Amino acid sequence: MTDRAGTPAEPDPPATEDEDTAPGAPEKPRRRHWLRWTALGCAVVVLAAAGVGWWFYRKLDDNITTDTTAAAELEKYEKERPPAGTSAARNILLIGSDTRAGEGNRKYGRDRGTQRSDTTILLHLAAGKSSATAVSLPRDLMVTIPSCRKPDGTRTREQFAQFNWAFEFGGTACTIRTVEKLTGIRVDHHMVIDFRGFKKMVDAVDGVEVCLKEPVNDRDAKLKLPAGRQTLNGEQALGFVRARKSIGNGSDTERMDRQQQFLGALVNKVQSDGVLLNPTKLYPVLDAATKAITTDPGLDSLRDLYDLARGMRAIPTDKVQFLTVPRRSYRYDANRDELVQPAASELFKQLREDKPVLVTPDNEKKDGKPDDADSPMPSATPTFTGRNAAEGVCE
Repeated sequence: MTDRAGTPAEPDPPATEDEDTAPGAPEKPRRRHWLRWTALGCAVVVLAAAGVGWWFYRKLDDNITTDTTAAAELEKYEKERPPAGTSAARNILLIGSDTRAGEGNRKYGRDRGTQRSDTTILLHLAAGKSSATAVSLPRDLMVTIPSCRKPDGTRTREQFAQFNWAFEFGGTACTIRTVEKLTGIRVDHHMVIDFRGFKKMVDAVDGVEVCLKEPVNDRDAKLKLPAGRQTLNGEQALGFVRARKSIGNGSDTERMDRQQQFLGALVNKVQSDGVLLNPTKLYPVLDAATKAITTDPGLDSLRDLYDLARGMRAIPTDKVQFLTVPRRSYRYDANRDELVQPAASELFKQLREDKPVLVTPDNEKKDGKPDDADSPMPSATPTFTGRNAAEGVCE
């Protein structure tokens, strides 16, 4: 072979079957083109998922209402408050407000511009996530309420009155100071939830199961239920935990027992894999929970609440305990309560020092004393009448 000038040309290289020309071989440029688009598609999906995740995070985070007023008021009384604990244990005051203000709450009564704590629970989370103890404080318990700042800026006088007046007098800060004065336990955090928030949380987990020995028809609680096993929606659940006159003996003690049973069942439902491992169920629960609460600055982010929930998740349900502070009818007024001593002081001491307490159903108590004469049994670990979350509400 020669070129145009007649000079011998370089011989043509021998033909070879490389990966680009061999029969049946994939076309390399097309494969690279496809890989580029696949990588781009994956990147878009990842970025979109991250964006949606961030949007959900911001939405849930923004749902939480922060109570800075209570923190500012408590800071003024730091010197008189119990010292902060040295262990990793935490004490959280859970307050159920009976306010009629706000969407969905007015149908439960006329809003007179005041509110009282319908339910108050001191939740002690032991160091090492070994246990959680929820102590109900009766709203009619006679206690010393310190001088508190009212919403209009004036102050109340220190007085001996029923416990739930503290929330009406001075809101969360006054309630926390009253609890700390009563128990000697430092309250690290607080959460306030109203009627509407409670209902939404129950609806978010598709209801909670209860058992009724007899039918209930309570117009005040807006509750009408047949006897037997059934699942309550949010509206029914609110009536169930608030009803007094139509269920049992009508006492506030029995109502608190019923609230504890229901909360135990709710804890079980939320901790179930059907909720925690199912995003379509978990998000509504988180959305309802974050919208439902008003909390201090130390718990006002989704990360803070997640850490708290993760800690609760690690506690076995039989170590999530509920009890009412040892109480009996007030000697001067049967419609009020007073502490039973030394049982109450022993309970507070155990929690203050992050030492264990045990609870046992009333029918298993060995001392045979009635509930309103509760006292710890003489043992290394004091025992009180109560229940744990492992016990179903139908047991």
